[in-house]
Amino acid sequence: MNLPTRRLVLIAILAVGAALIVPATQAEPKGDVIRLPLRSRVETFKGSGAWDEVGVTREFVPGETAIILCDVWDKHWCDNATARCGELARKMDVLLSILRPRGVLVIHAPSDCMDFYKDTPQRKSAQEAPKVPLPKAVEITCPALPIDDSDGGCDDAESKKSFKAWTRQHPAITIAEQDVMSDNGQEVFNVLQQRGVKNLLIMGVHTNMCVLNRTFAIKQMTKWGIRCVLVRDLTDAMYNPKKSPFVSHDEGTELVIQYIEKYWCPTVLSSDLMKK
Repeated sequence: MNLPTRRLVLIAILAVGAALIVPATQAEPKGDVIRLPLRSRVETFKGSGAWDEVGVTREFVPGETAIILCDVWDKHWCDNATARCGELARKMDVLLSILRPRGVLVIHAPSDCMDFYKDTPQRKSAQEAPKVPLPKAVEITCPALPIDDSDGGCDDAESKKSFKAWTRQHPAITIAEQDVMSDNGQEVFNVLQQRGVKNLLIMGVHTNMCVLNRTFAIKQMTKWGIRCVLVRDLTDAMYNPKKSPFVSHDEGTELVIQYIEKYWCPTVLSSDLMKK
């Protein structure tokens, strides 16, 4: 082999070797992608009033995803609501123990209970996040809820007046060192922007009230451009079967979930969030 030929071979070998080297500056992945089967609803024939259940699969990067616990209080003024919330809280804690190691941010939002957590690092983490301008809210119109909750929605045997029964988040839920604590929409939005979070999973109570209407919850976050997903088996409505549409409590909750799927955001099952 003559000298020019040798040089060409050497150049070719060096080129192949260089192509196999990954640059040191290449961005590290934010975590394993979570593939979630989401449930939504579409009015296939517009104006017909007939809605079809549809399923779509979407990928969520854990580092760009947070889960918020809406008003999972230690006690409620409605006894049945307190009991159901306790059952949900224990299931939620299991889910959080799986999502945290995967890189999903956990935000605790027990409204009206911030004084209980005022000296905690989780509370300070939310307060110290740099304040960002809020985006112009997108206008979204939708019809009234499919259930009548005008009586407060309590399904106890004896009617009672509402009062502030809660003082903290339900003790069955672990609050980890890296978690965040806030019941303020601006603070939550600050944290999401600070950490590059685009997706917000929501679980908690009550589906027809706080889960929809808190400043950190579905309606407002959707209007600010955050991709929301309701964890539909870890929520509960305030609905009294003695009120319209006169269905069971569970059926009333399901009607509100379907309403959210129609007009606000898709839903997912907690079991799908637990899959690897």
